[in-house]
Amino acid sequence: MQFTSSRRGARLARLLAVRRLETWGYPPGRAVSLTVETVVAELCANAVLHGRVAGRDFHLAVRLRVDGLIRVEVADARRERVPVLGRADAGDAESGRGLLLVEALAERWGVAERRGVGKIVWCEISTEPARRGT
Repeated sequence: MQFTSSRRGARLARLLAVRRLETWGYPPGRAVSLTVETVVAELCANAVLHGRVAGRDFHLAVRLRVDGLIRVEVADARRERVPVLGRADAGDAESGRGLLLVEALAERWGVAERRGVGKIVWCEISTEPARRGT
């Protein structure tokens, strides 16, 4: 799915991700849905704040894999701005902890080159409670 690189676009991406999960049998407000919603919100906010290029949109892909993982990919137009994991002891800073949340909630995450322009920040989330630690 393609969204405008704005706060409104990030919000719509989050809402549509939750709707997609519901069609796969993961109702809103439950652990899997809340986890994916949080991760999508963080990655889309980063795409809008740090990956924005005027006139370019960001893309969201959410896929249910056969191995019980949900893969979330957010692509933006700024290849040179690779996300860096923030510090947990950032004090009262109002930003810089989003990827710490992603790291805590996902099985794994990373950054990949995007064909053409930009990068893809991805993560994989378990649908099995024992693997999520909940």
